[in-house]
Amino acid sequence: MRHSITEVLDGAVDLHCHPGPNPFPREFDHVDAARDAERLNMRGILVKSHHHNTVMDLLSMRRELDKVKTPVFGGIALNVQVGGINPYAVAMCLRMGGRAVWFPTFSSRRHCEHDHHGFPEATIEIPNRIVDIRDADGRIVDEVYEVVDLIADSDALLSAGHLSIQDARAVFEIARARGVRRMILSHPNFVIDADSAACRELTAMGVFIEHEVGMYDPQGFRKWDPATLVDWIRTVGPENTVLASDLGQKGRPMPVDAFTRVGQELLERGLTPDELRQVVNGNPGFLLGLEAERPQLVNG
Repeated sequence: MRHSITEVLDGAVDLHCHPGPNPFPREFDHVDAARDAERLNMRGILVKSHHHNTVMDLLSMRRELDKVKTPVFGGIALNVQVGGINPYAVAMCLRMGGRAVWFPTFSSRRHCEHDHHGFPEATIEIPNRIVDIRDADGRIVDEVYEVVDLIADSDALLSAGHLSIQDARAVFEIARARGVRRMILSHPNFVIDADSAACRELTAMGVFIEHEVGMYDPQGFRKWDPATLVDWIRTVGPENTVLASDLGQKGRPMPVDAFTRVGQELLERGLTPDELRQVVNGNPGFLLGLEAERPQLVNG
């Protein structure tokens, strides 16, 4: 039976959306993102800022968001603007309904020392400094353990942000030992520079590997060959993969358009409808807390 791409993507979940308000120029705000998501009957989107707790944005927009069917969730990225690895900021975010904590992104050592040639926001000056998860002796700082415990207590999503693969692995090991069930590594082949072997090791710990349709969409800031994305999904497994948009930046596509274009190309390159549903719906739905348990492996 042949399925349309709209049918396959119905009920998708986007774990990586970048609407405004934001110090970087944005194409749309959180309400517009929810309206866009309605086009695919999305079950939820997670909005991210590198600079502030997005839960507060959503609470201030509640009157407009209540008119939109797709729910929007927020979280906090532990960059210098919120005090770095700050358990107090994390506790407030989660207590107010936050669903995700991103370890340092723009303030991670890996991000700050990475060559961002071609990245559309690389030339925009935002006050920043490196936020390390280790002290001068290489020991994981106490605040990391406090943050991980808060995430575990809330059954929230832990993202490694833009940490190096070595630091990400260390955080995931701590998180797994302390009861965190929902963990993700974003765009391993961008900034993180993790290979598939390293990612397979993480999936054995329960970590999902996220790829961004905005990086494979021909209308995105960078056109990577979708064959590369297929290879990643086949190597790591659809049961361990998430597709998200990573969109919202000024001049870039709307998330639903990118999901549709890239999703169609993945089907044409051999991904089955069930596999595509798992990576855009089942897996991110679990990570966002829309399902209590991790979805089973699809048969294809």
